[in-house]
Amino acid sequence: MCDKLYAAPGNPGIADCADCIALDAADHGAAIAFCDESRIGLVVIGPEAPLVDGLADSLRGAGIAVFGPSKAAARLEGSKSFTKALCEKAGIPTAGYVHADDEASALAALDSFGIPVVVKADGLAAGKGVTVAMNREEAEAAVREIFAGRFGDGKAEVVIEEFLEGEEASYFALTDGSTIVPFGTAQDHKRVGEGDTGPNTGGMGAYSPAPVMTPMLRGEAVSRIFAPTVQAMADAGMPYSGVLYAGLMLTSEGPKLIEYNCRFGDPECQVLMMRLESDLVEFLLACAENRLATLEPPRFSTDTALTVVMAANGYPGTPEKGGAIEGIAEAEAEASGAKVFHAGTKIADNGTLTASGGRVLNVTARGSSVKEAQTHAYKAVDAIDFPSGFCRRDIGWREVARESGK
Repeated sequence: MCDKLYAAPGNPGIADCADCIALDAADHGAAIAFCDESRIGLVVIGPEAPLVDGLADSLRGAGIAVFGPSKAAARLEGSKSFTKALCEKAGIPTAGYVHADDEASALAALDSFGIPVVVKADGLAAGKGVTVAMNREEAEAAVREIFAGRFGDGKAEVVIEEFLEGEEASYFALTDGSTIVPFGTAQDHKRVGEGDTGPNTGGMGAYSPAPVMTPMLRGEAVSRIFAPTVQAMADAGMPYSGVLYAGLMLTSEGPKLIEYNCRFGDPECQVLMMRLESDLVEFLLACAENRLATLEPPRFSTDTALTVVMAANGYPGTPEKGGAIEGIAEAEAEASGAKVFHAGTKIADNGTLTASGGRVLNVTARGSSVKEAQTHAYKAVDAIDFPSGFCRRDIGWREVARESGK
């Protein structure tokens, strides 16, 4: 049970249920001071950057309960080459790869791969540092873009991977470093355009559960991916505590790990939380206190939840900021059980809700099927007036086709 919630920095959406505070997550001392003054019982670190920066370590060192991995463990998301090396050592199924820390080596490494080939910036890139190159020229351009500093100011590194054939899905698990608790499935839509076309984004929509993740595949993912990861991290002296979000490719050889996120992810978090019937705080606190094994498994609704991202024009390039948004309340009233989650929004000086980022809103609804959830979500989308924004109109398309027998 949560009696009081603070969000830093928060936004106009979460302001309905939390006190938004101006707190710089990079200032660990200020974060500790705020937690002490406000008698905070649990800190949940949402974004990846503060985790990679070691905020969890600083808070734990001050005796504050934290949900989220240590700086060392957060390398599972912060360094693709780290995760690839761990998979190689622990025998975790993943794509073959080469890690390169200079442009010439990376370009030469392309000779070892066929086409298509996947080129990834090694560090954090806000979901934008991945190129699935369909020809050699595109692959070389992606490599040069990374080493030109497109995805960070530090030393550029690249991971080149073999292209895996199959369907993508996401599987979540909570762990306190020893116990592993499965926490739902989802299917994201990374490409900006309908029919999964165009450049990769941080996610244009998702639905949960993902029926393609059958009980057999879920069991295989736990035994062959989650369990050896948790064991390998513990053996390396960096036990992992928090949520493991595994992006999987369902290949003819079984599920293979594409990447790990050290957070619930967006837009997957929205659809998971719309289905969760258990007390979330109870599970997060149990992770922080190393007692996850004492809890009953989490309960989820059998309904499907589907979310549609409304993004600002120009995303995933340079988004158009400042566009006015109206109709949020109407959207939630129009579609049964719909919820509009805010991402990149702020209140302008004149009191108008405006876009302040690339992905702006997550319009989310539930239904007894993917098709019904999709219908409800787009009904809510159509009630929102956001002239400088856009969305995909086909979120859930694969499963809708399967439901209809096509």
